[in-house]
Amino acid sequence: MVASSERPIEKVATVVQPIPEREAEMPYAPAVNVAGPADILFISGATPSPLYHKHPHVREEHNHPVDIEAQTHRAMASIKMVLDKQGLTWRHVVKVTKYVTDMRDMDGMVAVMATYFGDWKPASTTICINSLSTPGARVELDMIAIRPR
Repeated sequence: MVASSERPIEKVATVVQPIPEREAEMPYAPAVNVAGPADILFISGATPSPLYHKHPHVREEHNHPVDIEAQTHRAMASIKMVLDKQGLTWRHVVKVTKYVTDMRDMDGMVAVMATYFGDWKPASTTICINSLSTPGARVELDMIAIRPR
């Protein structure tokens, strides 16, 4: 049986590393444990489209850059607006779900996300899908954040 290592974050969430000596190999946490009372914020999926846009979609509002890095920056900027409004930081994010239309974009997307998260590695899942909500969108990110009470 392998012991798990836990690192406190805000005294509410801890990273679980079943094999702590291999943590540096992981771009995300295998799991994050949330203990005690906390508010949970579920952040809807953000794409390279503006956070606020018309529905039904107006094509002119969804002029996406081609490269995955620029698209990821745009999605992260939308999520940052939500976090900022709630008085939260990237370290409050405990779970990320990443949707990409091409798995070859994974490294570029992860590299951009690391510039926001720094040394914090929330639990993460990546799913490759056929398409996203607007033509040309290559990435969508949704997140779960916690706020200690």
